[in-house]
Amino acid sequence: MSLMKSWVASANDANHPFPLNNLPYGVFSTDGTDPRCGVAIGDMILDMEAVEGEGLVQLADYPLFDVPFWNEMMEQGPAVWAALRDRLTALLADGSADQAKVEPFLVAAADVELHLPMVVAEYTDFYAGMQHAKNMGAILRGSPDLPANWLHIPIGYNGRASSVVVSGTDIHRPNGQTKAPDADMPSFGPTKRLDIELEMGAIVGTGSEFGQPITVDEADAMIFGYVLLNDWSARDIQGWEYQPLGPFQGKAFGTSISPWIVTAAALDSFRAPTPPREKELLPYLNGSKDGLYDIELEVLMQPEGAAKATSVSKTNYNRMYYSAAEQLCHHAIGGCEMTTGDLLGSGTISGADRSEYGSLMELSWAGREPFTLDTGETRGFIEDGDTLTLRGNARGDGFTIGFGDCTGKILPAVTWPAKD
Repeated sequence: MSLMKSWVASANDANHPFPLNNLPYGVFSTDGTDPRCGVAIGDMILDMEAVEGEGLVQLADYPLFDVPFWNEMMEQGPAVWAALRDRLTALLADGSADQAKVEPFLVAAADVELHLPMVVAEYTDFYAGMQHAKNMGAILRGSPDLPANWLHIPIGYNGRASSVVVSGTDIHRPNGQTKAPDADMPSFGPTKRLDIELEMGAIVGTGSEFGQPITVDEADAMIFGYVLLNDWSARDIQGWEYQPLGPFQGKAFGTSISPWIVTAAALDSFRAPTPPREKELLPYLNGSKDGLYDIELEVLMQPEGAAKATSVSKTNYNRMYYSAAEQLCHHAIGGCEMTTGDLLGSGTISGADRSEYGSLMELSWAGREPFTLDTGETRGFIEDGDTLTLRGNARGDGFTIGFGDCTGKILPAVTWPAKD
C-alpha cells in the first residue's frame, strides 16, 4: 500500500503520523466546548458530532457521535467500522466532491485538548514478552528461566480501569509499603524504584457473552484498534506485595495511553507473525492470521529543565511472543464476558539487545548499571520531574501510521498523612 492523497495538505507528508491511510479516532475539546469525538487527518481534527449532524456521516438510525467517547460506535461491530472508514476516506480524499461541505468542520489540532478516547470498561495487563520475562527472571531470581506455565499460556492480571489516563496527565510518585532485604519490618513512603513499561494496548470493540469462549480468529475480529500504553510500575512496592497474588499497589496508581485509537484496519498491511513456538500451544490458541504488527517503538526520557529528551530505547511490537488476539481468546476461554471498551496491555516489549529493553528495570539492570542521558545525568529509575514519552510508528510506502505520543511527567509523592 502507498500513500493515499488527501485534500488536507499536511496529511500528505510521508512522515506525518496521521495520513489518510490512518484516520485514528480520539476525543477532543476546544475552549468553551465539551469533549467530542474526532478523527485526526494531518494537522487537523474532523468533528464527528458536527459531520453526523449535517448528515455527511450516517451509520445508524440514531446518533453515534453525540457522546464524548467511541464506545457506542465500537459496539456496532466490524461492518459499521468498515463503513465509517470508507465514508471518511471518501470525504477526505484528494478530489472529494464533499470538500467544501467538510472543511468547516475541521479544527486545528494545535488548538485542542485531548481526552481519553473511550470509556475503559476493564483493564487487563499481560506478561507476554519473552525477552522481558527472561530479563526479569535474571534480575530478580538470578536465572533467565521462564516460569513453567509461560510457554503455554498468556499470563495476565486484572488491573484498575479507573487508573487509566490519557497522555499528558501528570503522575504522582506513589506511596506504599516496601521492605529492605535486611529489615525486620516493612516501611511506608514514596517508591524509590519508579519505572515504566513500554506496551501496546488492544481495545475490544465488540464483546462476548458470559459463559461463552471465543476462538483466536473471533478475538482478532473483536479488536477495534490499538494505543500505546505505559504501565507505570513501582518496583520496590511490587516486589514486597506480589507474592502470592501478583501486582497490586505497585501497578494501580497510573497507566497512561496515547490519545488516538489506531484502528486494526489501518494496521492490517503491517501484520507480522508471532515467533516460532518453543513448545506447541494447545489447539484453542491457534489462529489463521498473523497476530502481531510491525510497529517501531521508542522510549524517551527528559529531566525537568532539560532542553530535549533522550532516546533510551528502540524496539518493535513484533518482538512479542503472544498476540493480542491470543491474549483475548485466553481471557475469555473460561467464560469471562469481554466488553466493549476493555483494554488489554500487551506486556513489556523488549528485544534481544539492551538498546531494545522496554523498562528502566532492564535498561539499568535494577539500578546496578545506570545509563547516561544526553544531559550527562545518569538514571537507574525515574526521578521527580522526569517526563517519559512512548512513540510508535508503522512505516509504509511513502507514509507513516502513528499513534501520537504517550507522555507523562512524574510529580513528587503526596505527603501522607497530610500535614496542616
